Amino acid sequence: METKRLIPYSVHLREDIYHQLKDAAKGRKASGIVRDAITMIIEGDDAFSAGFNKGLREAMKVVRDDVWAKSLSVHGELMSEVLSDQIAEKLGGENGNKKKA
Repeated sequence: METKRLIPYSVHLREDIYHQLKDAAKGRKASGIVRDAITMIIEGDDAFSAGFNKGLREAMKVVRDDVWAKSLSVHGELMSEVLSDQIAEKLGGENGNKKKA
C-alpha cells in the first residue's frame, strides 16, 4: 500500500536539471515526478514492472478513496478494503492494512 505519510528528503540538483524538472512538472508537483522516478529505480531497472506496480498502487488508492466502495460492506468488510487487498496481492502483499481472519 502506498502510504499517505510522506517523509521529506532533500536532493541537490544542478541548476539546469532543476529548471528542466520545473518545466517537465508543469501543472504537477515536481516532488511527485521525483518520487515516482526514485520508486521506479528502487523497484528495479525494469521500467515495465515499475510502471505496472505504480499503476497497481494508484488503483488501490482510487478504490480506497471511492465513496461508493467505502460505503458498501459485505460480510462485515468494506468493499474498498477487500478490493484493495486483492490488488495488493499483485504487488506481493504490499498492504499494511490487511486484516487477518
